[in-house]
Amino acid sequence: MGAREDLEKQLTDIFGKAKYPVRSVMDLLPILPQGPMTRFTAGSKSWTAMELSQKFAGRARFPYSDVNSFVKDILDGLTQSGEL
Repeated sequence: MGAREDLEKQLTDIFGKAKYPVRSVMDLLPILPQGPMTRFTAGSKSWTAMELSQKFAGRARFPYSDVNSFVKDILDGLTQSGEL
């Protein structure tokens, strides 16, 4: 499994527990095991949920009706910014 696929699985596993639709990042805090310090990794790179939220802020298209579209936007944002 590649780094992108590994990160996609981590994000889907965690954010799949949310109640959709998700209207803001605040809706996601209760499902994060370590709150905003929950860590996600892809290969040698690593981000906390808080860091992802900051990077994702300008690209977010809330509300999200399902986990797949939410995770896709995160991954696309990381790819476009050269971080993934």
